[in-house]
Amino acid sequence: MQVNEEIRSKIADLRCCVIIPTYNNEKTLEGVIREVQLYAENIIVVNDGSNDGTSEILRNIPGIMAITCDTNSGKGRALQLGFKMAIEKNFRYAITIDSDGQHRPGDIPRFIELLELEPGSLILGARDMDSPEVPGSSRFGHKFSIFWFRIETGLKVDDVQTGYRLYPLEPIRDTGKFYTGKYEFEVEILVRLAWRGVKILSVPIDVYYAPNETRVSHFRKGPDFTRTSFLNAVLVFMALLWVRPFMFAKGLKKKSIKGFITEYVLDSKDSNTRVTLSVMLGSFIGVMPVWGWQMMIAFGLAHYFKLNKFVTVAASNISIPPVLPLILYLSYEAGGLVIGFNKGAAYSSGFDYQWLKANFMQYLIGSIVFGILLSLVLGSVTYVLLRIFRKPKFS
Repeated sequence: MQVNEEIRSKIADLRCCVIIPTYNNEKTLEGVIREVQLYAENIIVVNDGSNDGTSEILRNIPGIMAITCDTNSGKGRALQLGFKMAIEKNFRYAITIDSDGQHRPGDIPRFIELLELEPGSLILGARDMDSPEVPGSSRFGHKFSIFWFRIETGLKVDDVQTGYRLYPLEPIRDTGKFYTGKYEFEVEILVRLAWRGVKILSVPIDVYYAPNETRVSHFRKGPDFTRTSFLNAVLVFMALLWVRPFMFAKGLKKKSIKGFITEYVLDSKDSNTRVTLSVMLGSFIGVMPVWGWQMMIAFGLAHYFKLNKFVTVAASNISIPPVLPLILYLSYEAGGLVIGFNKGAAYSSGFDYQWLKANFMQYLIGSIVFGILLSLVLGSVTYVLLRIFRKPKFS
């Protein structure tokens, strides 16, 4: 095969390097490096504590940057060492490729072509998982990871588990500490970069699965799948209770009221009934005494009931100054009507959270009653306005 000077030049101009983590892959490592050199000049190989002939192979290949670890720490740690060196050497991008021969270096131009169209993106090499040579366990893990990634980020990608990727290095540098060090690291970094707003794209790649008798795999199904599952559980918890609601809120703040109503209400694909129910749910949660958690709870319930998340989260922000004192007072008054009016509850400048704490039961019952009444009123108004101002097809 001949050196592809055009791609090598483009990769150099983009300040892109290739990172190859390796552990006991002496049979395939040299071939992978030699083929990568046809497309890229700057190659970082991380020897993650190999005890075979890897060190000798690296010594005999000129022009590469090698990092050698005394002990095996895991693919995630190896990648982090590679990213650290790439950032220190002022590269902007890094392509990661496995050393077991599964990935084809000939696919590198596909990443570069897409990067030129979408600079700053994280590009995933998407495998054809319908191929008959793909192991059944890999197909299951593939679908499993895509499902959880969508829950965690709201994004649908073609392949979460692929190790053939092109990373932008600046957001990796700015993300700070990563908490995993083995195979699950590739899930963590993908989710956390998505949370930072990095655009994630995919390109199709070829993949080679060696026969079982010759295949070298360091993936341990029990421990590695367990760690990945635990990580996904943590990420889902963080996503639903914190990250995704605030991503929504951040998006809302960037829009004017008119722009929000146009994009997420009038032009939404949701029916009038669904938008109305979203307003009702959001306003009800906004009245409940769950201060600081309204957006997160509203987002989670909207996701569960398949309502309009933007509208629900927006409506849950009803309890904000200067409206909050009025909502607290009306909730308390509503509670008084149910359990017996407390004459000492008149609104004054001394009406605060301490006062509320002493009368919490009346307030709690009242907030439920007032929340239901308010949601019914706002829901009715919303539905009427939608019928008046929205196109008939949405009713």
